[in-house]
Amino acid sequence: MTAATLDAVLNSYVGNGGNGRRAAIVATIHQLAQAAVKVRNTINQGALGRAFAGSRGANPDGDVQKDLDVFADDIFLDAMRHAPVGLYASEELEQPVLLDKDADLAIAIDPLDGSSNIDTNVSIGTIFSLLPATGVPDENPAASFLQAGTNLLGAGFFIYGPQLALVLSLGSGTHVFVQSARLGTFVQAYESRIVPARAHEFAINAANYRHWDEAVRLYVDDCLKGTEGPRERDFNMRWIASLVADCYRILMRGGVFLYPGDTRRGYANGRLRLVYEANPIAYLIEQAGGAATDTVERILEIQPQSLHQRVPLVFGSAREVARIARYHNDPSSIGERSPLFGHRGLFRA
Repeated sequence: MTAATLDAVLNSYVGNGGNGRRAAIVATIHQLAQAAVKVRNTINQGALGRAFAGSRGANPDGDVQKDLDVFADDIFLDAMRHAPVGLYASEELEQPVLLDKDADLAIAIDPLDGSSNIDTNVSIGTIFSLLPATGVPDENPAASFLQAGTNLLGAGFFIYGPQLALVLSLGSGTHVFVQSARLGTFVQAYESRIVPARAHEFAINAANYRHWDEAVRLYVDDCLKGTEGPRERDFNMRWIASLVADCYRILMRGGVFLYPGDTRRGYANGRLRLVYEANPIAYLIEQAGGAATDTVERILEIQPQSLHQRVPLVFGSAREVARIARYHNDPSSIGERSPLFGHRGLFRA
């Protein structure tokens, strides 16, 4: 059977009725895909390109801003000027940009996730989410982006790796498309990915061990004890420091990702942005049968208080995410940690 193209899948999503909002979403995704190809072509030039790994200070939230961050932001902003999008909010911009006060879509975007990896040839990406425009956009453009993630109309990310891939959900599963140079379009590679419920890998930056709270340390300690420990199985540890790359791996083979808050200055609420990163990733993972929390609470139910709000993030295999929440809420309820049950607890995850 011939794999479906992105165009075919999106046409099916719109349906014969030509639903207005759905048609606008499809037109927006087409523009995003074209922009991603332009960004990928620039990335492929590597250090030979003009917009590569140079730095230019910090973005509005204090992170180091690379030349390629700004280049990607310009490419996607220009693409959205040709899409039925009313508002554009970017990690690289202090305030949203009003594009069309009458359009009913808003897009939140991290134009280049993982940009600290640009000059090390590690996969980086673009993360986006689509929201309904709300209120009076020309008077309060930020309002549309301060909605809980449960209001998302769709989300996705492009990953610039060995293949240019698009991970996309419009509310009916999470699908993966790969750009075909031969066909000049994106082709569906995986339909309705399901994150395996049982995890054998975890991703975390272990260098911050001394800064974590006790619950995170206990969880990682139990994983590292392997077959001799309370989990009675071996785990592999992964950490790419590229959110899209870690997420793609989990979608392909399961596992769990942790970026908790810690005791370092400025890290109490983690470092990932709720609007630009955590919400779209959580949406994609949930649509694939996984779960995403701030270690305890469901990410998509958090009401953003500010445009660039940071949040701890745990996502991946649903049972593992739930277990991490139990480590935070009540570790004594985890059977195999209880002296009463020893290694073989009654409540094994």
